Amino acid sequence: MLDHVGIQCADLAASAAFYDAVLAPLGLRRLMDFEVAMGYGAERPDFWIGVFDSGQGFRESHLAFRAADRAAVDAFFAAAVAAGAEVLHEPAVRPEYHPDYYGAFVRDPDGNNVEAVSHGPA
Repeated sequence: MLDHVGIQCADLAASAAFYDAVLAPLGLRRLMDFEVAMGYGAERPDFWIGVFDSGQGFRESHLAFRAADRAAVDAFFAAAVAAGAEVLHEPAVRPEYHPDYYGAFVRDPDGNNVEAVSHGPA
């Protein structure tokens, strides 16, 4: 349904370093860099970060990135912790969503809730 998503960042360099690290285990990388905005994806930029230049205040966003398997969720989580992210929920099966839902949740440098999730069986 969505073509791409973008968020504004208070410190673009810090957010770029965070997303460079945590998206790599998911097979995603920075594909475009316009200095004021950067696009990430596997084949085309589906997720964008940019400088905070409009609006007021902060509203938390939840971003869930699909992982190929549970090992990729674990690698995402390890990269996030190494990058200094606040841990919201460690990697675990979350049967309240569905029996094979395996996710990990952290905060990015701007306070957004960022998740990696695998929907396949162990």
